Amino acid sequence: MNIWIDLANSPQVLFFRPILAELHKRGHNLLVTSRDFAQTIALANEYGIANTPIGQHGGKKWTDIIGRNAGRASDLAHWAKRQPKINLAVSHNSYSQALAAAWLRIPFVTLMDYEHQPLNHLSFRLAKRVVVPNCFSDDMLHTFGALSKTKKYPGIKEELYLADFQSDPEFRLEQKLDVRKVLVIVRPPAPWAAYHRFENTLFDDVLSYLAKFEQALVVFLPRVKEQADWANQLGMQNLLVPEKTFNGPNLLYSADVVISGGGTMNREAAVLGTPTYTVFKGKLGAVDRFLIDSGRMTHISEFSELEKIKVVKKSSSPQNFIRKLNLANQVTSLILQK
Repeated sequence: MNIWIDLANSPQVLFFRPILAELHKRGHNLLVTSRDFAQTIALANEYGIANTPIGQHGGKKWTDIIGRNAGRASDLAHWAKRQPKINLAVSHNSYSQALAAAWLRIPFVTLMDYEHQPLNHLSFRLAKRVVVPNCFSDDMLHTFGALSKTKKYPGIKEELYLADFQSDPEFRLEQKLDVRKVLVIVRPPAPWAAYHRFENTLFDDVLSYLAKFEQALVVFLPRVKEQADWANQLGMQNLLVPEKTFNGPNLLYSADVVISGGGTMNREAAVLGTPTYTVFKGKLGAVDRFLIDSGRMTHISEFSELEKIKVVKKSSSPQNFIRKLNLANQVTSLILQK
C-alpha cells in the first residue's frame, strides 16, 4: 500500500520512527508530511525520515488555531492529490490530516493517548479505526463515538519508541552538564494547547522552589522562544537555558529529577526510571494516572505539595524502565488491520 503518515509535533517523530521501519519492512511505500512546529522537521531529518513540510502551528488564539488547521488541511489535500493513489492515512491525531483524508475519501487511522483533548470528537469520528493504550476507558471512547472501531495496545506509546534505547554513560560529561550537581530537567506547560487553555502559575512556584538548591543544575527546556526569553530574565543562579538541542532520551535518563507541565516528556522520564513530577493543571489522562498509580510519577497539584519534590541524586540503577521490544510490531498490525 501507499501509506501517508503526518507528523504534526516533535514526539510524533519519535513515536512513528519504529512504526515507519516496521511498515517499510512489510513492503509498504511510505509518504510523510510534517508541520513546522517545535523540533518536528529537524528531528525527522535527524532520523533520516524523508518528509515534506506543510503548514505551521496555529498559535495561541482559537481563531488562529482553527484557521491554520483548516488551511493546512487544504494544503495537505492538494499535496495528497498529486501523489500516487494513497491507500491509508495515519497520524497521532492530526486534525488537518483527518479533514484532508475525509475530503479525499482516503481511509484514516488515528492513534491517541490523551482522552481529554476536545478535538478527539473530530478525528475519532472521521477515523476508520482508532488505536489507543489499553488504559483508555471504554466510557470515554463511547463519548467520542469510537468504541466500536477502537483497538487497544498494551503499555504506553513511550514504551514503544524507547524499547531500543541505549544510554550513553558519558552523556553528561560530553554535554558539559556538571556531574557533581543534581541535574533537574524542567519544561513549562503549553498554554496554547486546546486541552490547556490557562496559565499555570504553579510552574512559576516550582522554579522559585528549585532556586533555593545550590547543589542543583536546573535545565529549562522551552517550548517556544518566548519561554526561553522569560526564563533568561529570572536571574536564577542555578538555571541553564540551553541554546543547543540535547538528545532527549539520554538527557532524561541522565537526569536526577524531571518536572514538567506537559505530558510526553514526563512519561518518557518515568519509563526511563528517572524520578518524575507532573505539574500539569489540565485533566489528568489515563496514561498519567496509570504512571502515578504505579509509583512511577508524582502529581504536584498545589503550592503546599512542592516539598514532595526531592532534589537529590537518583539511584545509579533505575528499576522502572520496561522494555516492550515487540510493541511497534503490535501497533503496526493494529494500524493495518482490516
